[in-house]
Amino acid sequence: MENFKPVTEYIKNLYDTREFIPLHVPKFRGKEKNYLERCIDTTFVSSVGKFVDQFEDQMVQITGTQKAVAVVNGTAGIQVALRLVGVKAGDEVLTQALTFVATANAIIYNHAHPVFLDVDLDTMGLSPKAVSAFLEDYGELRDDGCYNKKTGRKISACLPMHTFGFPVHLDELISVCKAWNIPIVEDAAESLGSEYKGKPTGSFGELGVFSFNGNKIVTSGGGGAIVSNSVSLAEKGKYLTTTAKQPHPYEYFHDELGYNYRMPNLNAALACAQLEQLDTFLAEKRNIAEIYADFFKTQSLNFRTELPNTKANYWLMCVELENKQDRDAFLKYTNSESVMTRPIWQLMFRLPMYEKFQKDNQKNAIFLEERIVNIPSSVR
Repeated sequence: MENFKPVTEYIKNLYDTREFIPLHVPKFRGKEKNYLERCIDTTFVSSVGKFVDQFEDQMVQITGTQKAVAVVNGTAGIQVALRLVGVKAGDEVLTQALTFVATANAIIYNHAHPVFLDVDLDTMGLSPKAVSAFLEDYGELRDDGCYNKKTGRKISACLPMHTFGFPVHLDELISVCKAWNIPIVEDAAESLGSEYKGKPTGSFGELGVFSFNGNKIVTSGGGGAIVSNSVSLAEKGKYLTTTAKQPHPYEYFHDELGYNYRMPNLNAALACAQLEQLDTFLAEKRNIAEIYADFFKTQSLNFRTELPNTKANYWLMCVELENKQDRDAFLKYTNSESVMTRPIWQLMFRLPMYEKFQKDNQKNAIFLEERIVNIPSSVR
């Protein structure tokens, strides 16, 4: 464990404290209090208000899409986005097992079935090669879409997740899914501000979904957003997340099953002030990543950096250990020294509610699960 002492001391010095160093905390240095007070003064603190509209406009500008829909959290956003692209009960969704549980949960909320495919070692996100190999083995194109020959179920969507803000290989994934007539929904919960070949993540699929949880690069306390270049899809999303209520001056008429998933104006006020600082946060994140990268060149740990033609937001920065034994020792030592570190998630198929779903060999995902650790990544 003494091998990890220099790393621990370096992180303490970087954050200029000997106290507990958390993994990621929000920074409120802008107009957060001002906007919250203004929101309260209007008395519009629920799902209607100026700040909800402003937040949606800001997300359109940031993501380069045509329309955004404010929702209560990223999980709800994915659930609705999957429904919007046609996922129905009994259908299948191709996704990755190396992800936060919300990705898989959102599929189940639609009464659909996740199919867990491998990730790429360089992106830690869904592998186009794994998707292609699976479809070559099990895919069958019919007039109404792609079906899984093994299960007989329709494969209604592909749901990649941009792990820790590192974009997946989008060109290749789009090409594969287009050939098999499978729409893409991007789980961009962790990648606000990330880019692939100069274009924001979340803007490539039929829809993209972002999270504004308290630990994200920009936070609204709790909240999410659905974005799309299809105005009609996004408008349907707004309608569904507003309990599928038909507009009327006073009558309450709901013509299909909807959700009470709209972001409150109070949360949107906080989000608007945070989004105004996004460029500053991204610049500071990149500076911390550069400092870490230089330091870890002298250590036995591999610090993960962005790939060519991509721009990562470096939401949660991470290192790769030699093996699981070293990973566990690193986690134990750093946390005992009040430096918060966390392993990457346990693979979804290891969880009791997901152990029976179809998966491939997961070779890369298992390799990363045993080695990747997040280190403190807050803006200073």
